[in-house]
Amino acid sequence: MSERPPQRIPNRQLAALIAEAGFSHAGLARRVDQLGLEHGLDLRYDKTSVTRWLRGQQPRGTTPALIAEVFTRRLGRRLSAQDLGLDACAPVYAGLEFASTPDEAIDIVAGLWRKDSGSHAELRKIAFTPAGLVVPSRDWLIGRPDDRVGHPALASPQPPQSPQPPRIAQTPLSPQTAQAAQSAQAARSSQAQQTPQNGPRVPGAPGPGASAVRPLPAQPPTQVPVQGRGRTAGAPGGAPGTGPGAGTGALSGPGGRTQGRAAAVPRQQRVERAAGQRVTTGDIAALRSVSDLFGSLDQAYGGGHARQALVRYLEHEAEPMLRGVYGESTGRRLFAAAADLTRLAGWTSYDIAAHGLAQRYFVQALRLSQAAGDRVYGSYVLTTMSRQAVYLGHGREAVQLARVAQQGVGASAPPVVQALLHAAEARGHGVLGEVRACTASLVRAERALDSARTGDDVPYWARFFDEAQMADELGHCHRDLQQYRAAAQHAERSLQLRAPKYARSRLFCRVVLACARLGLGELDQACLLGAEAAQQATEMRSVRAVEYVRDFERRLEPYRDAAAVRNYRDRVATLG
Repeated sequence: MSERPPQRIPNRQLAALIAEAGFSHAGLARRVDQLGLEHGLDLRYDKTSVTRWLRGQQPRGTTPALIAEVFTRRLGRRLSAQDLGLDACAPVYAGLEFASTPDEAIDIVAGLWRKDSGSHAELRKIAFTPAGLVVPSRDWLIGRPDDRVGHPALASPQPPQSPQPPRIAQTPLSPQTAQAAQSAQAARSSQAQQTPQNGPRVPGAPGPGASAVRPLPAQPPTQVPVQGRGRTAGAPGGAPGTGPGAGTGALSGPGGRTQGRAAAVPRQQRVERAAGQRVTTGDIAALRSVSDLFGSLDQAYGGGHARQALVRYLEHEAEPMLRGVYGESTGRRLFAAAADLTRLAGWTSYDIAAHGLAQRYFVQALRLSQAAGDRVYGSYVLTTMSRQAVYLGHGREAVQLARVAQQGVGASAPPVVQALLHAAEARGHGVLGEVRACTASLVRAERALDSARTGDDVPYWARFFDEAQMADELGHCHRDLQQYRAAAQHAERSLQLRAPKYARSRLFCRVVLACARLGLGELDQACLLGAEAAQQATEMRSVRAVEYVRDFERRLEPYRDAAAVRNYRDRVATLG
């Protein structure tokens, strides 16, 4: 006789939550379908589907996570699929959680780094979710500060054990290099035999806690500071971004000043940093220098240039530090540095149109900034999220995020930061076509920037917001409001003031100027500016740069038969 299929067990957990939420079967099915649409899923559930779930049938794919999110929104508390008596699955909102503790935040962001550094192409295809902005911004605004973030050393030391050799990442060596390495190894072995176990350290051998960067396959030869003690290069501070010379082996700050020599990674041996090591001031300085370096590469060449290298650096260097040993003061600074790098990972993801992934990085950067106790930096992360929402056409969400940022810091933020926050709100109003609200926000931003004084304590990440950036914000807003003469004036001023190292920002502003000239009927000048921007876009790995140019080309469609437009298209076609 054939065995009878196992009898399904009624799902009493789901039934209880349906009763608590006050859902009808049809109402629950409808909400799941609607949430699926937010994620690009065409679901066709109905009241019969809910009846099957209650009888013990397990929904497939990501549906359990969608059902859990529906109840989370309704009941105001986070619920998982298991809480509903459903099988666990990869949650649709994975990475959008605002962790309740610093350790949980480490687990979430580290999982994101690991998935992104691997061959998880689907992670970069996740859709942006406007609804996923609500809970993190709310929890940041009303959440209590973390009382403790430190990771003390174990109180009871483990019995001494024979030291294990560090794991070495193998790199192919030339015959000459291999022979030299063998000779050096023989010499070190000879010295080691002559040195007592607790005697002086062999010159050139790694010291306690020393480490180097793991190789980054299939990446440009970007050099990053070695994470060993006392071997960091550069210093925190300075506006992110250097010029086109970034990535040539030195870290540069504003104006291209060399801040320190980046340590070249030895090709023969690269030792991974192990979790559990004590985090030093030098380690944190190195994280800051790496942020400056990758920020420079992003601004000069686009987010796609070294994004993957940045993510792998986070996985192999930042995660072991976060899981290392540190006190409260060091821990706060460590979380702040990790938040900055995570925001940059989101920014570069945003620049290559991996919008769902970028959104998740921003949320986790927001949570790390809370662990750092840096409220002002948290407001910067929120304005970054607001800018992404503007780019994707979600003006209302952009305004709300900017206002949450303003409310979160109040009047305590420096004037430059206040200007940045009000400008972000203005951009949201501009996308919505709200002339009065946009103008009011721009006025507040200009007044705040005018009140800034030399010697103000401006955070390093806000130093980019100067007269050139303010003019850029004005140009974008007036373009969106179809006030083309004002848009042209401000865009021209921004291009005059903006340093060449901000190559991508200059490209964006050039397109804004081209659109303004087109709106004023100056077709020849508009096409000339557009062609210059198109040429610059080919030199970058930036989807945003390409999309700016395409937006201009869409505006050219009504004039497609004009000689200037035909010449423009011929010129751009030669670019490939």
